[in-house]
Amino acid sequence: MTFTPAQPFHAPPHLTDQFHRTVSYLRVSVTDRCNLRCRYCMTGETRWLPKHAILTLEELHRVVSIGAGLGIDKVRLTGGEPLCRRGIVDLVANICRIPGLDDIALTTNGTLLAGMAQPLARAGLGRINISLDTLDTHAFGRITGRDLWEDAWQGITSAQAAGMAPVKINTVVMRGVNDDQIKPLALLTRQYPFHVRFIEYMPIGIDPRQGQPNFMAVDEIQMRVAELGELLPIDHQPSDGPAQRFRLAGAAGEIGLIGSMSAHFCSRCNRIRLTADGHLRPCLLSDDQVDLITPLRRGATDDDIAALFAETTARKQGGHRLRFNENRRLRSKMAGIGG
Repeated sequence: MTFTPAQPFHAPPHLTDQFHRTVSYLRVSVTDRCNLRCRYCMTGETRWLPKHAILTLEELHRVVSIGAGLGIDKVRLTGGEPLCRRGIVDLVANICRIPGLDDIALTTNGTLLAGMAQPLARAGLGRINISLDTLDTHAFGRITGRDLWEDAWQGITSAQAAGMAPVKINTVVMRGVNDDQIKPLALLTRQYPFHVRFIEYMPIGIDPRQGQPNFMAVDEIQMRVAELGELLPIDHQPSDGPAQRFRLAGAAGEIGLIGSMSAHFCSRCNRIRLTADGHLRPCLLSDDQVDLITPLRRGATDDDIAALFAETTARKQGGHRLRFNENRRLRSKMAGIGG
């Protein structure tokens, strides 16, 4: 069966939504699988997708190439855990050769990174984000379900040794779980040139009211960090993401604050997401998505796929509607979205 678009489509030079936001950033989930079981990402209901249900490396490369032709210039590879995907280094190398891409990065939990940092760097990967929610080895096991803190730290130091810069450390702050780690993690920036970013907890895959006790807003996180010393604001650059950026006086690195729930940055959102099972999503905090894998495997042309990019962009809303005081629950799990 051959996929036929409803009407002829001529790809626009750029993807612009109804709110005049230009989409230039594609987050790509290369797998839903992960070797950790982080409590805010997976639930007891999590089941891996069968192999045939996820995009092949060739399909991923093709979709990213089409996106680049539509003005996508920034790509981040995510999971699940992207380093669990066989062939990830080759995929990185091939994506790095796509014309028009200026910024290619990868988000990982770091536990498999020590032996892959150098190959990834040689493949062309320049930037990396590593999730680390605690410096306490026992707490790491409780949060992730695996006793792999040493592996994660080796991954961080290996990325630095491989010349990746900046090395960003992402911490999801959960009250009563790891909020005691805000200061220790922030202090890493005095010793290393790392960018430590504190991210508000998002209730994805659960009833938001269940997650409310664990929520801590970025304003409170900032107050905790400020107890360590003067926080110097860093000017926001056009290429920056949603983080508010600061530096502790005299520190080698930076601190970032991302308020996904309390300080929405939707008005300047420039991203869409490609899920592991081949759907384009206009927003992380919404179940709305456009089926890409079916037409892709039914012979869709590049122009057909470009039309689906345009449709996804047109579906972007002015802001997300996820609130802690509502029972609006996302059906999707973080592991397969590429958050």
